[in-house]
Amino acid sequence: MTALDSAKIHEIAHWLIEGAPGTSRPEKIVSETCERMAAAGVPLKRVALFVRTLHPNIVGVSYIWRPGKPVEVFRAPRTLIDDPDYLRSPLWYAFEKGKGIRRRLADPDCPRDFPILADFDAEGVTDYVVSPLRYLSGENHVVTWTTSAPGGFTDDAVAGIESVVAPLTRLSEVYTLRRTAANLLNLYVGHHAGERILKGQISRGDTTTLEAAIWVSDLRGFTPLSEILAPGELIGLLNATFGAQVPAIEKHGGEVMKFMGDSLLAIFPASSGPEAACGSALAAAEEAYAACAALETIDTPTRIGLGLHVGKVSYGNIGGETRLDFTCIGPAVNLTSRLQGLAATEGWPMAMSEAFAAALPRTTRSLGRYQLKGLAEPVPVFAPS
Repeated sequence: MTALDSAKIHEIAHWLIEGAPGTSRPEKIVSETCERMAAAGVPLKRVALFVRTLHPNIVGVSYIWRPGKPVEVFRAPRTLIDDPDYLRSPLWYAFEKGKGIRRRLADPDCPRDFPILADFDAEGVTDYVVSPLRYLSGENHVVTWTTSAPGGFTDDAVAGIESVVAPLTRLSEVYTLRRTAANLLNLYVGHHAGERILKGQISRGDTTTLEAAIWVSDLRGFTPLSEILAPGELIGLLNATFGAQVPAIEKHGGEVMKFMGDSLLAIFPASSGPEAACGSALAAAEEAYAACAALETIDTPTRIGLGLHVGKVSYGNIGGETRLDFTCIGPAVNLTSRLQGLAATEGWPMAMSEAFAAALPRTTRSLGRYQLKGLAEPVPVFAPS
C-alpha cells in the first residue's frame, strides 16, 4: 500500500481554500480533488458528493467520481425524500443528524446496519466513510469515500480525508449558494433574465432593446370559473394551463417573462431574424394548444387565447427603488395584448399582427381590419390558414 504523502494532502487543502484555481465547475473540483488525493496515497475506489438544493422538482445533485472515469452528475427528483431506500440510507442519517459514519467492512465484526452495505460487500468495498459538510446556514450536505484496499483505510488516510473536508465544505457552500440563486432566478424571472441579474445588471432602468416575437395568452372563461371554483381548484387549473404552455415555449427558444392572473407574457428573441422567431412562436403555440386540449374536461375548460406580434421591446429592470421586476415593455407588447383581447372578444383561438404573419414561412389568412384601443388607425389581423 502506498504511504500517505502528508505534504500533498496539505497542498490539496490549501488549493481548496484558495478556491480550487484552474477549475470552474463542481464536477471538475470533485474530479481534481479525488485525483490529487489518490496521487497522495489515499486509496479511493469511489467518492460521491451529495448537495441538496432549493428547487421545486430537484432535491439535490450528486457528483460521483471513480478512477479513470468522468464524474457522473445526477439530479435527484424531489420524490426521493419519501423513498424507503433513501430513508434507510447513511445519506439520510448524515443529512438529518449531521454526524459522520464509518463502516470498516474489512472487519468481520463491522455492523451491516444499512442495506447499501450489502451492495458494497458485493463490490469488494473494504471501508466506507461518510463525512457531513456542515454549511454556515446550518444545512448538512454529504461526501462519501470508499476503498477496496486490503484492511480498508489506514488511520493516516482517514486523517487525510478529514483534513480536506473543511475546505471542501466552504468551497461547496459557495457553489451551492450560487446554484440556488440561479435556480430561483430561473424559476421566477427566466433563464436569460436570471443570467443577466447574476452578472450584475440589477440597476433600475438597466434595460436593453431587442427584437422579438411576442406572445400574450390567457385562459378563456377565467372570470366565471373564478366565481364557481374553490381557490385550490382555481390555482390547480391555472397551474395546469400554464404547465401546458411553458414547456412548449421553452422548447422552442422562448422565455416566459410574466404571469399576470390567468395571462402569460413570453418573448422569442429574434437573434436569428424575425422569421425564425415567429416560426418558433407559432410552433410553440400549436404544441401548447394541443397540450391544453388534452387537459380539458366539461367542468374545467382549459382553452387558451393568444395574441402574437413581432417588434422591438425594452427588456430589463423596471420598478421602485426597493422592488424591481425584470420584464419587457413597449408599444409592441401593448399591441400584442390588444390582439389577445380582440381574439377573446371575437371568440378566436389566435390573432396575429400583419408583421408576424409576414414573417412566417407559411400562408396565413386575413381576419380583416380592426380598431384596437390606443391605436389611431385600424390594423390588419391574421390567423394561421
